[in-house]
Amino acid sequence: MKKYQSRLLVNEVTHPSAKHVLVKLALEEPLPEIKAGQFVEILVENSVSTFLRRPISVHYVDEARKELWLLIAVVGDGTRTLATLKAGDTLDIVFPLGNGFTIEKCRTLLVGGGVGVAPLLYAGKKIRELGGEPVFLLGARTAGDLIGMDMFRNIGQTLTTTEDGTDGEKGFVTDHSIWQTETFDRIAVCGPKPMMAAVAKKARQLGTRCEVSLENMMACGLGACLCCVEKTTEGNVCVCKDGPVFDIEKLYI
Repeated sequence: MKKYQSRLLVNEVTHPSAKHVLVKLALEEPLPEIKAGQFVEILVENSVSTFLRRPISVHYVDEARKELWLLIAVVGDGTRTLATLKAGDTLDIVFPLGNGFTIEKCRTLLVGGGVGVAPLLYAGKKIRELGGEPVFLLGARTAGDLIGMDMFRNIGQTLTTTEDGTDGEKGFVTDHSIWQTETFDRIAVCGPKPMMAAVAKKARQLGTRCEVSLENMMACGLGACLCCVEKTTEGNVCVCKDGPVFDIEKLYI
């Protein structure tokens, strides 16, 4: 798949929560092929402490508006700088990077926690376009941490859990009653590693095919710097180049 280094125009910037910023970038014609689960590397300009590009998951691609959406968690100097972007600015990105989720015409449970929900929106859209049935199960600490629920609900059934019980069922995503009442052909997961490991364990118990999107620290995005290496059943691999999406049968989680 062709890679691009482009300076894209920022069409819109919104702040869906105090901890997140949603950046919508104008794509140039012809529209590049972007798969659900891939990511971009952003050059953070005007930051004295951020020297390496920052990896951000593809949140959504709006073909009609020719836009690439990035949902960014504001956690450090680099992402705080990105949170100051405004419409009319430009952003230097390398994209699309990595390998995406397997998209099939089937019933798929898409499980996300925290900003790990980001790549699941586009995955759900692509499953729906194939004629499959995406079902979202999204977890957070509290209701205010659930992001973009209307977009998820527009694509498929959306269930939630919160640790404090302020939205959906109380507990973790693995505690939700859907695991006892419904079955799925495939599971896709992104979020904190302990959460993904817990979902992977459930998937193995159920005998359901499952993929997870790892969030190892990634600097180059091309497999050159070796800072994102993950041990797998096939040896050590670079998450940025060989992932970030892996079948759980290849991982020690």
